[in-house]
Amino acid sequence: MKPREADPRPMTPVTSPLHVRAPFVILWLFTLTMLYQPARAQQPDGGLVANPAPLTAEQVVHNLALMNLHRAQALHAYQGIRTYRVQYHGFGGRRDAEMVVIVKYLSPGEKEFVIQSATGSKLIVDMVLKKLLEAEKEESQPGMERRFALTEANYHFSLIGYESTRSGSAYVLSVEPRRKDTFLYRGRIWVNAADFAVERLDAEPAKNPSFWTKNTDIVQVYTKVSDFWLPANNHSITAIRIGGRADLTIDYKDYRITDASQVISLSMPQSALRAESDHAPK
Repeated sequence: MKPREADPRPMTPVTSPLHVRAPFVILWLFTLTMLYQPARAQQPDGGLVANPAPLTAEQVVHNLALMNLHRAQALHAYQGIRTYRVQYHGFGGRRDAEMVVIVKYLSPGEKEFVIQSATGSKLIVDMVLKKLLEAEKEESQPGMERRFALTEANYHFSLIGYESTRSGSAYVLSVEPRRKDTFLYRGRIWVNAADFAVERLDAEPAKNPSFWTKNTDIVQVYTKVSDFWLPANNHSITAIRIGGRADLTIDYKDYRITDASQVISLSMPQSALRAESDHAPK
């Protein structure tokens, strides 16, 4: 990775909620096309470890927002491959679709999608998966993320646990939206105690995206790529009132950081931290 001077343009958080909002967009598109909607999601097993947490919820959220800013400023470009899979069972029978996409990201929010292959139901591919890419490209523009960012402006946070994970220790926070919004969510997040990055999320929409939707559960897991935390897997299942369900998975792989600078750590002088915090998304 080569050094690069700070970009004066506004930055969006690396742990963007856009990756989490993708299933919500899927639900809305299903409703518009065939009154589809997906049902109960698989929740990761395992109870919380009763260990005393070193920091309070307020301190964790502050560090999370600050490190998200630092990572966003340092990540200039990357690319990877996503595989989208949808399995629908219900009204009209069963329909499956799969789409493989190359994703290229350029700071501060520009995304390019190249579809490598698309198989299965043409209706789902054209009216759901391709529309999902269009929506993500539009929503990722600078300035849009502030409405949905994982900050105290949009959410209430409570510390409910401190446990061991595959990546080390993590703070477990309950997340409650401050307003009913289709693209906000409620649930739990696991914040890596070393990097202050979200490594897992269990959630449901803060607002039902459609009358036809009954239940939606989403599990998203992140992975560390170099100094950055990027989505590894997204799984959502949703039920609809007229019967039926759809299962959406998004697998992310082959990440390659093509342009980045060093991520500033929390150990930098407090005066500099305050200066950086002033530029954090509100």
